Amino acid sequence: MSAVVSTLSPERLMGVLLAPHVTEKTALAMQNANQYAFRVRRDASKPDIKAAVELMFEVKVAAVNVVNESGKTRRFGKTPGRTQDWKKAYVRLAPGQTIDYESRKG
Repeated sequence: MSAVVSTLSPERLMGVLLAPHVTEKTALAMQNANQYAFRVRRDASKPDIKAAVELMFEVKVAAVNVVNESGKTRRFGKTPGRTQDWKKAYVRLAPGQTIDYESRKG
């Protein structure tokens, strides 16, 4: 299988990752599987996400899995509405690699 490389510029790659997604499930994945979860742009592809993580955190990515989360129906007062759909990426790092969120604050 040939490797697909992202064609986005470094400036565009910086905007692919929106935020780390930390829950109990993702905390267990971090400990047990060396896997990190991020909220990403809805138009981001797996190669874009891999390139963005490698650029921003200077680590080697082994695999990327994505999940499209659908928005939920909510009420805003009397008005029915819907929250936005969003995309979540699970990024598995190569053995021996870690991401330290605290050291990345700037």
